[in-house]
Amino acid sequence: MIPPWYFTAPLLVALAGVVAILWALDPPVTDQTVLAFVPWILFGSTLHVGHRLGLYPDEIAILFSTPSVYIVTAIIAGLSWQISVLIYAGGLQPSIYRPLGVFGTAFFVVFTVFILFAGWAEGAVAPFWPSIALIIAGLLTAIIWFGVGVRFTDVARVTSLTGVIVLFGHTLDGVSTAIGYDILGASEEVPVSRLILEAGSQLPTAEYIGGGWLFVLIKIVLPLAILGLFTDYVREEPRQARLFLLLIAAVGLGPGMHNILLFMIG
Repeated sequence: MIPPWYFTAPLLVALAGVVAILWALDPPVTDQTVLAFVPWILFGSTLHVGHRLGLYPDEIAILFSTPSVYIVTAIIAGLSWQISVLIYAGGLQPSIYRPLGVFGTAFFVVFTVFILFAGWAEGAVAPFWPSIALIIAGLLTAIIWFGVGVRFTDVARVTSLTGVIVLFGHTLDGVSTAIGYDILGASEEVPVSRLILEAGSQLPTAEYIGGGWLFVLIKIVLPLAILGLFTDYVREEPRQARLFLLLIAAVGLGPGMHNILLFMIG
């Protein structure tokens, strides 16, 4: 839902200003930078979950719906990136990505605790399946990335930690969605994802292993294909390529954590 113009206009102006300042500062974008942005992606998920639960005042709740929550998160993360650059320039930290990651982690933890407390107050905290989803996604990522390193060594070497984050983010989204669809009875809002899940449910294997496995497979194969295509791009234009890969990681990691938090509070 698009917010009213008196929200949308200031958000876009603020985002343009943050981007312009970052463009002028020209901070480096490395694997560590991408890692530092992971908690910011997770923070954006917590903001949206709070909206789904109706935890915000009605006057500002629309700011945390889709797509405005992405802009709000980007503005806060961008401002923190600028502050991190200044902290590094002032000699207070040995790197830019460390304070950036710390700020993001603090925001994520505080809002996650707030959401879990709201669920706890309703007696609805259920950590079992979210924990299973995280464990399975982590194991699949480790096994698959080991295979990539053996069979496609150049892809693993060049994309490095950024590639792992991209793969884990989409694997988490796939696994958590499959668990929600097959076990918890959750519905899927994204039309393409819903079609894939329904197609998996029509296969003969659905009776034995459910229909979500097809979605998991696609969510693993697709990022691997993207990483393969981006290998030369990362080698030639590492800064731009990693920014693009960060966005691709966010498309998987954000919804994945969104699922985890929603399942966590029932």
